[in-house]
Amino acid sequence: MENLTIKVYGSGCKGCQTLHQNVIDALAEMNIAADVQYITDIQKIMESGVMGLPALAVNDKIVSAGKVLSVAEVKNYLGQEK
Repeated sequence: MENLTIKVYGSGCKGCQTLHQNVIDALAEMNIAADVQYITDIQKIMESGVMGLPALAVNDKIVSAGKVLSVAEVKNYLGQEK
């Protein structure tokens, strides 16, 4: 499997922090190593084309925006990338 890059886009709010933690928990449960980035820079968020926060990108593909995903939902998205 190629290197997995996961980006959590957020303003630093509680929901964004929760999504970031849920991504870390999902990766741990699935025993997957990934480069996880938590991006709060508004310029980078705008450049990414994200329309709602928090947002999740897997290998630079936005898979969710405007929703705090549960650990199970994150695992579902990660499972699709395998």
